[in-house]
Amino acid sequence: MGARIANIVLGVWLFISAFLWPHTYTQMTNSWILGVLCVVFALVALSAPPARYLNTALAVWLFISAFAFTANSQGTVWNNAIVAVLIFFFSMVPSGAAMLPTTRPPRTA
Repeated sequence: MGARIANIVLGVWLFISAFLWPHTYTQMTNSWILGVLCVVFALVALSAPPARYLNTALAVWLFISAFAFTANSQGTVWNNAIVAVLIFFFSMVPSGAAMLPTTRPPRTA
């Protein structure tokens, strides 16, 4: 659950950062939309763990677009790239239930 919360926080930051300093229209739109989607995907993943892979795909796109789109400042590029790496990392962390063993160890007499 902690990884999903981390992605929610990162999504909120991505959304807010789109409006904190000057961005090109494309970078700003990309940032706020992906921020909203990150939060939505993380919330869905709280009850449907495989949905975390939607944030994995989102992180890959965010990383690529950070360098592909024209930016007003290198701060925007690096903010989006670092956030993308963090979202990717947290999206790869399995949920608590997925980490439980599926079989019991053999009993010894």
